Amino acid sequence: MEIESFGYIGVRSQALDDWRSYGPNFLGLEPVEKSRGLLAFRMDDRKQRLIVREDNSNGADFFGWEVKDSDALNRLANRLDNAGIRVERLPAAIANERHVKDLIMFHDPACNRLEVFHGAAVASSPFRPGRAISGFRTGPVGMGHIVLTVERIDQVMPFYVDVLGFKLSDFALRPFKAYFFHVNARHHSLALIETGTNGIHHLMMELFSLDDVGQAYDLAQGEEGRIGATLGRHTNDFMTSFYAYTPSCFMVEYGWGGRNIRPETWTSMELEHGPSLWGHDRTWLPPEQRAEAREMRLKAAELGVRQPVQVIKGNHELMAGTCPWWDMTVRAAE
Repeated sequence: MEIESFGYIGVRSQALDDWRSYGPNFLGLEPVEKSRGLLAFRMDDRKQRLIVREDNSNGADFFGWEVKDSDALNRLANRLDNAGIRVERLPAAIANERHVKDLIMFHDPACNRLEVFHGAAVASSPFRPGRAISGFRTGPVGMGHIVLTVERIDQVMPFYVDVLGFKLSDFALRPFKAYFFHVNARHHSLALIETGTNGIHHLMMELFSLDDVGQAYDLAQGEEGRIGATLGRHTNDFMTSFYAYTPSCFMVEYGWGGRNIRPETWTSMELEHGPSLWGHDRTWLPPEQRAEAREMRLKAAELGVRQPVQVIKGNHELMAGTCPWWDMTVRAAE
């Protein structure tokens, strides 16, 4: 599998001025002014991760997936060509705009523009967040994950699995059909939700501190209509997060505590308790599916479904004392 991580995203917006505030003041991104009709934002040591273009429509422009080097890029291009997928080698001018060495472009069956690149440029100055946050978890696991809406999953999934080499992490059939895929140790870098329409559902950004998420939640609660899903925790990647609408009308999932997996030994499974352990009341769902999702969360609570909190060195402290449940959970995982 050549693709190693989700590298960058380009979006369209009818409200570019709103992005000038939303990016740094809410998400905590560092703005990089490009031109009157184009914005770019940093979230780590890369020169840019998110590009916003002024347009008369809202949505996603392109999704950038990273490979190791030129050999990996060429292997993928050849495999796409052999599969009958039209591949375009993009000119140096586009590579310069994306701040990468080389890239190709093609479309998935849902007509999403995919770009695969290598050699992303690193900035000469440290990342300076737009507001006081601890920073974003990126590096080898990429900038986060992307979730796409599709008319039918079975028309799109074979392309990502059989042609691009994505691996299935798990799937949910209720209260809506969703399939989750990994390309590295992040539980999923891509998910597909079957809604009957093609588009972008959300972009996930993971923070180093739970307090970053909570403080952003306070900010979102101060704006009517900003929250798309309340604070909650997922059953599969264990992320504690909430969802907020962007000026481009899709959502950003703002989270902490995402799960790492071992891709070489991972076995996919159905999410019998739905997508969330608690919370995540999804305002975008139809009333009947919203009620079904709540029933599934309450059933998980009744059954005592629990998952360990995922932490990294530096964002937690061990408490004094012994927790029998935690000791039992650790022993079961060994």
